[in-house]
Amino acid sequence: MGAAEPAPTNDAWVDALPQAVLLSEAGLVTRVNAAAARLWGVPQDRALGRPVLEIVRRHTLEALLDRGGELELEAGGRTLRCTATRHANSSALIVEDITEHRRREAELREATAVLSHEFRTPVAALRGVLEALEYDMPADLAQNFVKQGLQETERLARLVEDLAVGFRPTRARTLPLSEAFTRAERLLSTELGTRQAQLSFGQDHLVRADPDKLLQVLLNLIENALKYGPPAQPIRVQTSLRGTWVEVRVLDQGAPIPDTDSLFRAHTRGQQATGQGSGMGLYIVRSIVHGWGGQAWAERQEDGNAFCFTLPGVAGLG
Repeated sequence: MGAAEPAPTNDAWVDALPQAVLLSEAGLVTRVNAAAARLWGVPQDRALGRPVLEIVRRHTLEALLDRGGELELEAGGRTLRCTATRHANSSALIVEDITEHRRREAELREATAVLSHEFRTPVAALRGVLEALEYDMPADLAQNFVKQGLQETERLARLVEDLAVGFRPTRARTLPLSEAFTRAERLLSTELGTRQAQLSFGQDHLVRADPDKLLQVLLNLIENALKYGPPAQPIRVQTSLRGTWVEVRVLDQGAPIPDTDSLFRAHTRGQQATGQGSGMGLYIVRSIVHGWGGQAWAERQEDGNAFCFTLPGVAGLG
């Protein structure tokens, strides 16, 4: 009875990998998966038996296959992580597109750097307040210092929240929008009173979102309207259904904004912006909204500006 034939291997799973995989023997291609065929624009069957350089068309990748190791490569506006292993005459090359990963890393570094810079002002102010309170002074003057210290503490707390919420793991649940509206109005009550502004909310809807991240989006947009709109203005928060999505619009009566899309970039503020600000609020809004698959934008509406976002709706309310 002869020796049993080896069972055929099923490597179809290699074609399901998102990474491009190329196998070679003595400098000739023995296998490319579907992702590699798309990356280098060569049909899988036509790649077999051809020299590696004819497929990858880069001497750096051919050399990497010869020696093994890892490198990052810029190609066609994409960042590719290339890893090669070698054993005797056999080599394997794995190429992974990490463009989005590098973009997010850059955005996180940028956001952290900007917010870290913004921490310096309230920290310096708090130090000055505490140093002043070390000395004897009239009670009314001391009270003014305490009030200033509390204001700077609130500002510092909001900066910390801005830094944390956008990158916190999502804990989504179903909730009525009115729950987030109530929380936002309560937290902004002092600022609304100071500005003598009226805040109104539209029709309630059930949505699916992380309550803290939704609150942060609302706080940033309403505070933005309070800062850059005229005093004693009405601020309206409108809601509407757009298919399976709920659209929320925060309307103010501020001056027209010429370039609305640029406002959502990191550390960017409008031309009419005055006073202190990190220019991170709308950038964080868009980052959070994109995280749940929605859109965030601004547009001119009637006699004011509309800052809008969408979030997943849940049928049953409204």
